[in-house]
Amino acid sequence: MHIQLNDAEARVIGCLIEKSIVTPDQYPMTLNALTNACNQKSSRDPVMSLTQGEVQHAIRELEGKHLVQTDENFKSRVEKYAQRFCNTRYSNLQFSDAELAIVCLLFLRGPQTPGEFRSRSGRLHSFEDNTEVVQALNGLADRDPDPLVVKLPRTPGRKDSEFMHLFSGPVDVEAHVSQVREHRPAGSGERHSVTQLAERISQLEAEVAAINEKLGRGG
Repeated sequence: MHIQLNDAEARVIGCLIEKSIVTPDQYPMTLNALTNACNQKSSRDPVMSLTQGEVQHAIRELEGKHLVQTDENFKSRVEKYAQRFCNTRYSNLQFSDAELAIVCLLFLRGPQTPGEFRSRSGRLHSFEDNTEVVQALNGLADRDPDPLVVKLPRTPGRKDSEFMHLFSGPVDVEAHVSQVREHRPAGSGERHSVTQLAERISQLEAEVAAINEKLGRGG
C-alpha cells in the first residue's frame, strides 16, 4: 500500500468522507467548514486545534497524492474540497458502506472495538450487530494485496480488541499496547455499562453537531 497519511491528512480525509455522507448538501467543503470539522470537540479523538493554514497545507499535500480534489467557483473565488481517497472513479480503493464507515471512524477517532464502531457509526452506516462489524473489519484486514487494518491485542479495561488502520504505515503493536497501558491502567473503571453510556452520549453529541452544522451554526 503506497498511501501514507500523517495525522492532519487522515483527519482531513475522515472529515470529507463523513460530511459527504452526513451533510451531502454542504459537500464539497470550504476551508472554513473543513477546519471546523477537523477541530470538532465531539466525535473526534484526539481533539485537534488545527489552523486554517495547517488544514490548507494538508490539503495541498493530499492534492499532490491525488487524494483530494479542489473545485473553485470563479464567480465567488471560493475553493471547495472533495476527497478522491476512495469510492470515486479516481480511486483504486472501493469500499462497501460498512467498510467506508469503519475507515471514516478510524480516521476520526483512532483505534476502536467492534462495539464502538457499531455505536458510533450513526448516520454513516447502520450495523445490524457486532458480527456485521467484524465481517467488515475482516474484509479490510484481508484486503489484497495489502491489509488496511490490523487487530491489536486486547488491553486492560477493554472487553474486546481494538482495530487500527494502516494508512499511516505499519503499527508498532508493542509500543501501542505499552502506551495504552500507561494511560489506561487495569481497574481504571471502564466497565461495560459506563462505556456504553459514554458511547451513547458521544453519538448524541455528534448528531447535535451535524444538525447545528446543517442549520449554519457550525461555520
